[in-house]
Amino acid sequence: MKVIVSAGGRFHAFHLAEQLEKRGYLYKFITTRFNPQYDRISPSKVKTQVFPEIIDRFHWRFRSILNPYHVYLVKDTTFDLLTANYLSNYCRNYDIFVGFASFSLYSMRKAKKAGCLTVLERGSSHISFQVELLKEEYSKFGVDFRMPRRLVERQLEEYEESDYICIPSDFVYKSFVAKGVSPEKLLKIPYGGNLRFLKETPKEDNVFRIIFVGIISLQKGIPYLLQAFQNLRLKNSELLLIGPISRETKPILRRYGGYFKYLGSLSQEELYKYYSNSSIFILPSIQEGFGMVIGEAMSCGLPVITTTNTGGNEIIRNGIDGFIIPIRSIDALKEKILFFYENEEARIAMGRSGAEYIKNFTWDRYGENIVENYERLLEREI
Repeated sequence: MKVIVSAGGRFHAFHLAEQLEKRGYLYKFITTRFNPQYDRISPSKVKTQVFPEIIDRFHWRFRSILNPYHVYLVKDTTFDLLTANYLSNYCRNYDIFVGFASFSLYSMRKAKKAGCLTVLERGSSHISFQVELLKEEYSKFGVDFRMPRRLVERQLEEYEESDYICIPSDFVYKSFVAKGVSPEKLLKIPYGGNLRFLKETPKEDNVFRIIFVGIISLQKGIPYLLQAFQNLRLKNSELLLIGPISRETKPILRRYGGYFKYLGSLSQEELYKYYSNSSIFILPSIQEGFGMVIGEAMSCGLPVITTTNTGGNEIIRNGIDGFIIPIRSIDALKEKILFFYENEEARIAMGRSGAEYIKNFTWDRYGENIVENYERLLEREI
């Protein structure tokens, strides 16, 4: 079995390629960057498309004035066209093409012409479901959510033309089925945990500390977390926000000034200190396919509060390792925060339970599931 993995960004693509390489199945890994920490991927099997990365870095430099979704459309299409050309000229006799959603329409067509099985990786909900949910959310805060129609159309075409779609959680699975995609086309394989730099260390004080890690945005449900924390007014407590700030949330953050501490973006080598010195982790997202930061927090001994729309139910046992609540529910957030604030023994016990349970969700386990599914699909096609 020879597999090509193609992704115009980081995502979990490096882990997927590394797992295939470890088992002798990786034919080529096509990417926009090569991270030296993944040194178990042979350089001879890596093809780096540099130009889309330049577009991405240009976008980040001018992100305050550019609509990111228009930039994504240009970058993703460029990567796809370059990859399609590379497949035509340099790749022969491979069995499976695994392309990441939004980056793979033209390259997937080339792979199908070569007689290969095509698997589309989609880490988030069905694009139409996502757009509807985010338009609704942005309108609640008076913000115009604009995603180029062509960006949506490209993904819909990818869904239609791929042989299979690989997704990470029940939330994503249900969104695809709700939009008419056959369940037989869907492969649900939860991701592993990127935990190599994380470790639990003793908490240094008695402050009840809530931590959030991720893009500080409307999609992540930040306004609900801020309002819940403000309403509770808990003594000897604080809220930490870690990650880049999206443009539309800056006015909201100004409204809640004094109710949170912003620490900017931190490396994984630094994150464990802040996880370990916190009391609970909260990810109140409106939508995302699989919140890998949940596993990071659990590995550092934190109980988690998250929503039904994060893939959290794949790795959290509700009421044992944390709580899974409805989206947009300030009351549910307040109730669960107060539970942990008033029940230190339960908080510590649930954190320890989660730290032990998350050890089961490794990238090696993910790799085993991936290979088993690929082999089954090839057998089905014979």
